[in-house]
Amino acid sequence: MEDCLKLTTYFGERDRTDADRRVADRLVELFSSAELATSVLLRGVGGYGLGHGMRSDQLLTLSEDLPVVAVAVDARARIEALLPELLAMANRGLITLERARLVGGARGGAPPAPDALPASLGESVKLTVYLGRQERTRTGRPAHLAVTELLHACGVSGATVLLGVDGTRRGVRHRARFFGANAQVPLMVLSVAPLAQIAHVLPELDTLLEDPLLTLERVQICKRDGLRLSAPAPLAGEDAEGLALFQKLTVHSSESARHGGQPLHRAIVTALRAERIAGATSLRGIWGFHGDHPPHGDRLLQVHRHTPVMTIVVDTPERVARAFAIVDALTAQNGLVTAETVPAARAASAEHTRGGVRLGRPPR
Repeated sequence: MEDCLKLTTYFGERDRTDADRRVADRLVELFSSAELATSVLLRGVGGYGLGHGMRSDQLLTLSEDLPVVAVAVDARARIEALLPELLAMANRGLITLERARLVGGARGGAPPAPDALPASLGESVKLTVYLGRQERTRTGRPAHLAVTELLHACGVSGATVLLGVDGTRRGVRHRARFFGANAQVPLMVLSVAPLAQIAHVLPELDTLLEDPLLTLERVQICKRDGLRLSAPAPLAGEDAEGLALFQKLTVHSSESARHGGQPLHRAIVTALRAERIAGATSLRGIWGFHGDHPPHGDRLLQVHRHTPVMTIVVDTPERVARAFAIVDALTAQNGLVTAETVPAARAASAEHTRGGVRLGRPPR
């Protein structure tokens, strides 16, 4: 298990570099040339950024300019080496750096024993398993379905399968194509649970999968199925050296969850935008669960969609406290809400830029 960085970039599908190339394509090229441990390009279904312009799959004129999220993970030195070129090409959108532990692959090593997880991960952990679209377990089952079932059986608070459209696996690029099996195109299974549960899941994953690649991150569970457990932990706006610190809220819900007659995730994004929170992005999964509900997704001939949805908000601690008050009111009946510390973030629009990508150090 190795300390690493998770680099996440939020931008628009039509965003282009100064050389008039799509940012999405250039980012994955950069990750591939650096032979990163893993990266996934995800297409969102709605959201807005620092300029507060709404993007949604409900707006036909903007259906080809949806939010895009690129996630890349590797050792700190390898990620930081990419930042100058990345900052030059992605002159709009949001870039965040978060600390994580990498398990598996050439650099992550074998999963640790249940009693070997560091206490620094905190009481609750976010586990992300990186797989290929058609990857199979040792017994031949679709890996993402088997992993989700395992997480649910172990009492994990929630899990969402996010389908990538491009990305790298162990340094090799795999891009989804209209005609093709797309077997190795990456996807990610993201889950949240207390540390003790995750500790016992890891050996099971090692038994289930041929060569698991995953990350562990510190997280706080704020709400589960409408029950408020705690507000996001208070955090100063900067560390002892004056570097800015940020927080992230993530709301796990279902496409079928409603508030005021519209999907819950759209109601959350609309309310956050009205309150001038810096930005929010919704990602639709293909399978998953939250709380005690069994794993689910879309099925043939159903009237409403039932896929899981994740809505992500990154802002200053002060604004995240305001965002949580909004989210808390809208998730009175359902939803899993988590909070995380983001030690570095840079948000940029045509008008101005906020933050930076030097890692702050929040107090433990």
